[in-house]
Amino acid sequence: MNTLPTPTSRPPHCSHGHAFDSGNPAAERGTRLVMWLTLATMVVEITAGWWFNSMALLADGWHMSSHAVAIGLSALAYAMARRLAADPRFAFGTWKIEVLAGFSSALFLLGVAVLMVVGSVERLLDPQPIRYVEAMAVGVLGLVVNLASAFILGGAHHGHDHGHDHGHAHGGHHEHHEEHDGPGHHEDLNLRAAYLHVIADAATSVLAILALAGGWWLGWGWLDPVMGVVGAVLVALWAKGLVVETGKVLLDREMDHPVVEEIREVIAGHAAAHGLRLTDLHVWRVGRGAWACALTLVTHDPALTADAVRQWLSVHEEIVHVTVELQRG
Repeated sequence: MNTLPTPTSRPPHCSHGHAFDSGNPAAERGTRLVMWLTLATMVVEITAGWWFNSMALLADGWHMSSHAVAIGLSALAYAMARRLAADPRFAFGTWKIEVLAGFSSALFLLGVAVLMVVGSVERLLDPQPIRYVEAMAVGVLGLVVNLASAFILGGAHHGHDHGHDHGHAHGGHHEHHEEHDGPGHHEDLNLRAAYLHVIADAATSVLAILALAGGWWLGWGWLDPVMGVVGAVLVALWAKGLVVETGKVLLDREMDHPVVEEIREVIAGHAAAHGLRLTDLHVWRVGRGAWACALTLVTHDPALTADAVRQWLSVHEEIVHVTVELQRG
């Protein structure tokens, strides 16, 4: 059999702009603003938790400190991805900088969960008096800031999704995307990480307020550290989900994604006419909604070209880079 080398340069249909997009200006602005809000609230909560002797409030403040670092990391990732977007050393763009930041944020969350458990167990073993009213007031302040931050990041997420969907609504492909795009298909994992940190803050703030209220009204001083443990478990579960999602992208563990089956269906649709057999296929993600693939085909059609195969696959706009190896049987 003869192996015909084919060009591996980006095909023409990847030039419509979103393929290697690493930019999300609204998210970058939002994460910077939320970082400063989080830092300010962190200082207030840690100071108040220490002054009023509330473990739940201290836990909320300390884990907010790691959230400030993680959200700052998200903002830095957006800036780096934007500044390095034209760097030719990044073969498929700089999008994975943002994914790496999301993965790092998830690890921060896991570390916070461990520290929350340790601190709460210590307080269970060595109870201390708590100034409930003052601590609850600060907890409410933290919750308000968290909800405001969630609103800011949620708006950035909605705006990005709207713009991305609008960019796909052209030609004859929009209906196809509506059919196969599942939840999170074009999800910004870096923005999701920042949003998750804020939601975790809000949840632990609610738990802290409930714990303080229970201790104040019912005299259940043990409720404060117990809620710290409950909050830690909740944060750990959210962090685990984010580690899994970002890890799949970083490790290119994407061969179970629907887009892989779509590629197989396209090839199968032309198999009879060209005597085709698919012998090798690799698919990996190179952007929020962009994929690259490398495939090897055995064919009995001497006229078949790699460009023809790329044209078949161009009906799926999310496939932005195709490398084809043709082997003549």
